Amino acid sequence: MFLLLTAQVQQSAAQVVEAAQQVVTAPVVVNTPADQLSLWDLISFGGWWIMGPLALMSIITVYVVIERSIILRKALNQEKDFMPKVRDYMHEGKIDSAKNLCAQSGSPGARMVAKGIQRMGMPAREIESAMETVGRVEAGRLERGITMLSLFAKLAPMFGFIGTIIGVIKIFYDISLTDNISISVISEGLYQKMVTSAAGLIVGIIAFVGYHIVNTLMDKVIARMETTSMEFMDVIHEPAK
Repeated sequence: MFLLLTAQVQQSAAQVVEAAQQVVTAPVVVNTPADQLSLWDLISFGGWWIMGPLALMSIITVYVVIERSIILRKALNQEKDFMPKVRDYMHEGKIDSAKNLCAQSGSPGARMVAKGIQRMGMPAREIESAMETVGRVEAGRLERGITMLSLFAKLAPMFGFIGTIIGVIKIFYDISLTDNISISVISEGLYQKMVTSAAGLIVGIIAFVGYHIVNTLMDKVIARMETTSMEFMDVIHEPAK
């Protein structure tokens, strides 16, 4: 009996030693963090039927803001001595020189002045009306694309909200299929909900800021055109020196 008990103790001790050796020699498994999500992964989570239009809006918005800013800043770069030169040419009777100066300048204000010079000899009211018509045409040309920025600033968040609704619908649909509300079940719908909302807000903010930047430049150009028009009307009413 004693021998049997001793044998069992030795066997148990041997098993403990063997288990300890296995623990020591076993490879250490380090839990590495999951791969980080790339931008492409986030876009795919949002769904191309929502992210595609938002991406298109963002590209158009950036293009319009840059292109209109360049055009409007160029329109503001009218020579400081433009109107003094026009005044001198008009008082000296050098009408052709004044027209050439307007053609060389190429600014919206210069085109208004050129139209006024063409109507010289007519009543002042008709000259002013012709210049105002040119001013409206120039303003319409310069405002091209600005209304699109205003539209995208309002439309992009709506697209994001649609994506949010679709994501919520997907969450409830996945729960109904699995009868389970674990994170693994609802995560795809949550990804879509959050990604589309964020993308819509980002595009909307960019369009909103871009709209106000371009609109501010447009206001400055219109103010410059109105000032040039008034200065020209003063010139034609001034007595020749």
